[in-house]
Amino acid sequence: MSEQATHVLLVEDNPGDADLVRLRLVDGKAKADVNCVNRLSDALASLREKSPSIILLDLNLPDSQGADTFRKVLEHAPDVPVVILSGQDDEELAMKALHQGVQDYLVKGAISSSGLDRAMRYAVERQALLRSLEMSRKQQLEFKNQFLSHVSHELRTPLTCIHQYASLLFDGLAGAISPEQHDYLETILKSVNQLGAMVRDLLEASRAESGKVRIEPHCVSMGDLIRLAVSMTRSVADEKQVGLEIGVDTRIPFVYGDPDRILEVLINLIDNGIKFTRAGGAVTVQACLVPTDPAFVYISVIDTGCGIDPGAKALIFERMYQDPNSIDNSRKGLGLGLFIAKELVTLHRGKIWVASEPGQGSTFSFTLPLYSLAQLLSPVLVKDGALRDAVTLVRVSLNPRSKSTRGNWKEAGRHCLELLQRCVYLDKDVVLPPMTTPGPEQTFFVVASTDLTRAEIMMTRIRDQLGKLPEVNMIGDLEISASEVALPDRAAGLNLEQQVQGVADRVTEMARAALSEKPNVTESK
Repeated sequence: MSEQATHVLLVEDNPGDADLVRLRLVDGKAKADVNCVNRLSDALASLREKSPSIILLDLNLPDSQGADTFRKVLEHAPDVPVVILSGQDDEELAMKALHQGVQDYLVKGAISSSGLDRAMRYAVERQALLRSLEMSRKQQLEFKNQFLSHVSHELRTPLTCIHQYASLLFDGLAGAISPEQHDYLETILKSVNQLGAMVRDLLEASRAESGKVRIEPHCVSMGDLIRLAVSMTRSVADEKQVGLEIGVDTRIPFVYGDPDRILEVLINLIDNGIKFTRAGGAVTVQACLVPTDPAFVYISVIDTGCGIDPGAKALIFERMYQDPNSIDNSRKGLGLGLFIAKELVTLHRGKIWVASEPGQGSTFSFTLPLYSLAQLLSPVLVKDGALRDAVTLVRVSLNPRSKSTRGNWKEAGRHCLELLQRCVYLDKDVVLPPMTTPGPEQTFFVVASTDLTRAEIMMTRIRDQLGKLPEVNMIGDLEISASEVALPDRAAGLNLEQQVQGVADRVTEMARAALSEKPNVTESK
């Protein structure tokens, strides 16, 4: 049986160098089928059609230079071994390439037939070994996650039972207890709650690591979320005599993210700051815009605690890592909080990092994407190259009739949103992502390219359609209101993009105002 040929993609723009490589391959022991291209764009097109056995890559091409060349190739063909053929003996570039996934770095003038043959063979074998190791790692991770998930679920039932019966005894519902027994039961309940939190963290970490955590993006007021997180952690800070402060830039527009998940990150970081700060210290939560990164909001949790050693900073976001120099040695967690926070921030397309020096406190910062309302509104606000004559903001609120609502309140909100999207004209109106509010009500906004008079027709249609939903009739009341949006002065000399941005800014202001106070209802169910 004849030896199967190695399919080689040679990316080289110098004809002399390309011929030299072909000659070395012919003189070598391995049988090679060579496809030569002289541009990176042609190489990427070839990769889309057929995956080669190996890629021999020159870094300086007519349409790509240096490290960007191998990064783009690795991005498009992560499973194909890449060997760089360079005219320069650059040790720093070679190390960078190897660290990022290239299998070898050869200097053209020093290539022999046997050396090239050996480099190609080793590259293919190393790539196959890496794939095997990655598959093994994924299998082990899946087994570990299944095991942790199973154990965690099995623990929840007995923990719930212990908590219920201990609570009955603690509250005196099963008979009078002595002060000493009261203290014992209080200790039991604290331990059960601590263990329950660990089980929840284990489940959350397993879901995050296996990619099963999902986010439901809303338009989020970052200031409201920060104030809510601070209020929820205030009692812990007061008990430890640690100050809690807030500093939020009021110019921050809506953030596009999952409010529950963002709140989870905030509470985790604030709790961490309180935990590592001694009495008399302070934890400050800040949010601001950065001119050099206008698409994101920067949130920081700053503490005056013990700080983090340089060696620990590289490990702080790893799963189950705990700082051995913690001033709180009670070990009340599993070291999963920062790991989960990192996974949640990453799901939002953000990044998280820490700046700290021993004895100087720590600053944990993360970014979240801002909501680009102008980009969403542009297709419906512009007609024939000009801004429409009238724009109306319609507010739809679903309010629970009682604190203990029957049925699934969030599911009712989802059904409302889906039906609301069918009540508008797609070429003239936009249903904005759900807006988070401090209370339990669910609020939706529609930007309609019409005046108030014609908006009444839309409001009637929305009221009739949403009123038919069983979830609304069972657990909530529907309220609908509308306000005209002031358009930019056409005589101000603004271009079309600036006019759309002006409308978006005005809609943002109106939505903020509507969320912070009771609206004037013009239609209600």
